[in-house]
Amino acid sequence: MKKETGKDIARILLGAGLIFAGISHLTFSRKDFRAQVPDWVPLKKDDTVVYSGIAEIALGSALALTGKRHKETVGRIAAGFFTAVFPGNISQYTQHRSAFSLDTDKKRFARLFFQPLLVAWALMSTSVSKDLK
Repeated sequence: MKKETGKDIARILLGAGLIFAGISHLTFSRKDFRAQVPDWVPLKKDDTVVYSGIAEIALGSALALTGKRHKETVGRIAAGFFTAVFPGNISQYTQHRSAFSLDTDKKRFARLFFQPLLVAWALMSTSVSKDLK
């Protein structure tokens, strides 16, 4: 498999994951997502979950459907989004809020290490080789 094909598959899978997560924000996991909204966010927790779900669906669609020209830009935006929502994961840990089967501090702490992987996934799956630019 060519390197670019593998990166495209990774990018599309990340996009599909974001679309699924966004849909779950709006439907069956809405309550769990409210547990991740930090208390300092100036919006109602449910509104924050809805807005972030809409953003995830849009971002996931952009990742899955973008062409070569905008791939890196969309990847950087996705990495920024994953960084921006990281305080929610920290809040869930520090406030000892159970959601998504993260019902112990040990599990909530371990979850913190997955966010940097999402940032790396977004950046690596959308990077364009110099010879393809």
